[in-house]
Amino acid sequence: MSRLMISVSGIRGIVGDGLSPELVTQFAQAFGTYCDGRPVVIGWDARVSGEMVHKAFVAGLIAVGCEVIDLGIAATPTVQMMTEELDCGGGIIITASHNPIMWNGIKMLAADGLFLDAEQGAKVLKIRDEKQFVFKAWDQLGSVKSLADASAKHIEKVLSLPYINPMQIRARKFKVVADCINGAGCVIIPKLLEELGCESIVLNGEPTGRFARAPEPLPENLTTVCRAVEQHGADLGIVVDPDSDRLALISEKGEPLGEEYTLGITGDYFLKHLQGKVVVNVSTSQLLPDLAREYGCECDRTRVGEINVTKHMREVGAVFGGEGNGGIIVPGLHLGRDAIIGAALVLQHLSSTSEKLGEIKARLPQYEMVKIKINLKDEQNPQAILESIENKLKNETLDLTDGLKLIRGKSWVQVRASNTEPILRVMAEAPTRAAAEEIAAELKSLTMEAAM
Repeated sequence: MSRLMISVSGIRGIVGDGLSPELVTQFAQAFGTYCDGRPVVIGWDARVSGEMVHKAFVAGLIAVGCEVIDLGIAATPTVQMMTEELDCGGGIIITASHNPIMWNGIKMLAADGLFLDAEQGAKVLKIRDEKQFVFKAWDQLGSVKSLADASAKHIEKVLSLPYINPMQIRARKFKVVADCINGAGCVIIPKLLEELGCESIVLNGEPTGRFARAPEPLPENLTTVCRAVEQHGADLGIVVDPDSDRLALISEKGEPLGEEYTLGITGDYFLKHLQGKVVVNVSTSQLLPDLAREYGCECDRTRVGEINVTKHMREVGAVFGGEGNGGIIVPGLHLGRDAIIGAALVLQHLSSTSEKLGEIKARLPQYEMVKIKINLKDEQNPQAILESIENKLKNETLDLTDGLKLIRGKSWVQVRASNTEPILRVMAEAPTRAAAEEIAAELKSLTMEAAM
């Protein structure tokens, strides 16, 4: 069964079953035409299929006259930053993020380094569907220029931020276990830790694309790095996904803190030093909105999808935000989820206090989250399923910003169609695990009934 996902988050498919070189080249020609032949930055996340997708995309860009600025293996936030900095027509990230190893994908960036919004993406799709490619003659073809120091530039910008004090961090000589999952993090996370004077134990540190564990940095996938933190007596563990826009943390006791607490811990430090508007999506924990209120800041919520969060952050002049999957966004650096600034903020927080990481987490507002995936068949209509559930819950407090979110006091549960996989996501949060599981089970049951 062919799987190809086209959404606000980009294009993803299973290599050999939906995502082919021909399709990749078509999107490259469409994107290069959309960029009017201006330079395009490109980077990839080390997946085994990445070289094939990379070469096919580069060929398409050259055919329509684009100069390709090739970063090679690079983190998603690095590609975003370089796209903005180099005044390009746009950028391309070849990645399937946290999807399994057989998947790959294409994320398209506008000239400002933000992901294409729905209107921009529709223009690219129209060019591709109608084959309105502007091919160039032999003497007007594009070219390729390699840029090898993009990761170093990224680190330099992070360490020059006014709320990061590299000397203070270096003085603490932190011991850090880092799991780079054989992806793009391998080319930047160890360098960052070295710059900050950390003793680092790097797991899965070769960018082979052969993931040593399931790529999504969820607690159940992190048993090896948790053991390593304990065995080495490390101060913390940091874990990224294959393209390094998501960050998960492990406490000094070898306990996974959950990605929602990445946003809370970094926000706890950041909002002490710079107050202003905060933005998260509607699926993110109540943790950061609670913290924002403690620091006298307002917090807005948006639809899920990085472009929805970043566009709203720009509109309201937000100072901090992100998504609850460990995606930290600091507009003072760039408008995109970034595990590198996240890791630096965590180390800065630890260097500014006598608290250990687990102690910081323990004094923050406490919530438990449960996440369930429900696979969809091709013939199942997610919108029809949601409408059926809404009708059954019409007398409850509902938020329809994205999918359906049922709110009961300090507890909530949401069901929505994934932007990146053929599934429905059920997410629930409550002050206790039992309460979260109970409300999640209730909505899962309603969802399964509606899907029959």
